[in-house]
Amino acid sequence: MRIPLTAYGRRESVWIVVLTAGAASVGWWLLPVGRPWVQVGCAMLAAGGLAFFRDPYREVPPDPDVLLAPADGRVTDVIACQEDEFIKGPAVRIGIFLSVFDVHINRSPCAGRVAYLRRHPGKCLNALRAAAASAQNEAQSMGLECPSHPAGRVLVKQITGAIARRIVCTCGVGDELAAGERYGMIKFGSRTELFIPKDESARIRVKKGDVVRAGLTMMVLYGADGAAVLADCRVEPGGGGAHGGGSGEGGGVEG
Repeated sequence: MRIPLTAYGRRESVWIVVLTAGAASVGWWLLPVGRPWVQVGCAMLAAGGLAFFRDPYREVPPDPDVLLAPADGRVTDVIACQEDEFIKGPAVRIGIFLSVFDVHINRSPCAGRVAYLRRHPGKCLNALRAAAASAQNEAQSMGLECPSHPAGRVLVKQITGAIARRIVCTCGVGDELAAGERYGMIKFGSRTELFIPKDESARIRVKKGDVVRAGLTMMVLYGADGAAVLADCRVEPGGGGAHGGGSGEGGGVEG
């Protein structure tokens, strides 16, 4: 059976196998009294490390008028804010915390064209500290123009955490992404944020504490009969609590 591992972690996966296999071999010869428990322990370490880079197949919902979760994890905040980097106006930010046990592949929340990319240098604070991590941590912004989607444009931010120190973003400005399409990952625990323009027809379907799955969970639904529902919402001034409002473009980053 094929183990679904992402190509984004190929280098790390090779090192995990090499190091644990080497440790198991050395333990076999130097610690015969520990057989086979040293080898079992090494196998468990290898399995745990490789599991971080798992990339399970997902059947993306066909509804064109929804916004899907861009990451696996738990919703930490749903707030109204002013987003000045790409949306340039009132917005709603949905924050997702990814623990080391979650799948770390990032997926596009809807179909659209990559119109904006920017790398934000910064710290590596605990991603559970939503306000501090959003404002101060290293991040990669990706703005989508979605002319055929009710949202019009959305912004996704990949944010490092205390353990996560490496952002992978493989798309480039001008690329077309399908809804639920993979475009990167954040390695070893992190935070992902979705910004959408504030719109009375947008229904926020998630709240703080909800568990979401990238490319599967419908976080926002658009419809004429819906008013915006901001669960656990508070108004946050400035640029959405995230790195200010620069508008420069840059290439995809693996940092």
